[in-house]
Amino acid sequence: MMIFKINWAPNEVFLNLGPLTIYWYSVMFIIAFSLGYYIVQKIYVNDSKPIELVEPLFIYVVFGTLLGARLGEVFFYNWEYFQNNLIEILLPIKKDIDSSMLFGIIDGYKFVGYRGLASHGAAVGIITAMFIYKYKFKYDSVLWIFDRIAIPIAIGGMFVRIGNFFNSEIVGNYTNSNFGVVFQNNGEIFPRHPAQLYEAFGYLLLFILLWNIYWKTDLKKHKGFIFGLFLTCLFSIRILVENVKESQGGDLENTLGLLSTGQWLSIPFVIIGIGLMLYSKRKYA
Repeated sequence: MMIFKINWAPNEVFLNLGPLTIYWYSVMFIIAFSLGYYIVQKIYVNDSKPIELVEPLFIYVVFGTLLGARLGEVFFYNWEYFQNNLIEILLPIKKDIDSSMLFGIIDGYKFVGYRGLASHGAAVGIITAMFIYKYKFKYDSVLWIFDRIAIPIAIGGMFVRIGNFFNSEIVGNYTNSNFGVVFQNNGEIFPRHPAQLYEAFGYLLLFILLWNIYWKTDLKKHKGFIFGLFLTCLFSIRILVENVKESQGGDLENTLGLLSTGQWLSIPFVIIGIGLMLYSKRKYA
């Protein structure tokens, strides 16, 4: 039935401000971080923690997310390209001989934003940032912090995947039917699985689950349980969606085969998550 087929050709640009272009993808990140800041504030107030601790926590999470996600894209998926374009790793630019950037300061490059970001790298970046944060701000345990920030990260992941949908990237496989989304910005005429939206919906359900566990149960007292559940569910969702997602390549997929790079990278996080839940239940039983 044609009703299930959607032609998708969005304008990726949200706003043009002179030489600066703001993309919908960037807007989704802003929404994710802003909502996350509000949620963590609400949680810290409920847990009688100083509200002054939230701002530095937010800064560490933002830098951990962006740096980790970028390096994850570079080393997990696209090192073959970036090894010859090192300047593009940390700068939001891409080589374009017909463009100049920053009023000619960097000729031959155009501003594109951080379009290549990997969620597995973001996870590693956030975890690393939280250990550094905990070293500087000594209150409660790092597992207590992980349990709290996991809740807004889940809903943040939803907005990031919506941003991917606006960019017509990380697309699903062809459905070989009249069901799906035709990503016309990619020059396509056949429908694909909207894998970005599948994943976004999964993260929304995960957020609702974690939110209710925190506010309506005593499991938040079991340090590590919420974070363990978050890791287990989030990366299980990723493993499932990868089955209908177009291959993104990567060394693990090329070397090990059988599973995609995203699935191989997700398995350790699922195992760690299960281990944390078992640890928390045993320790605080």
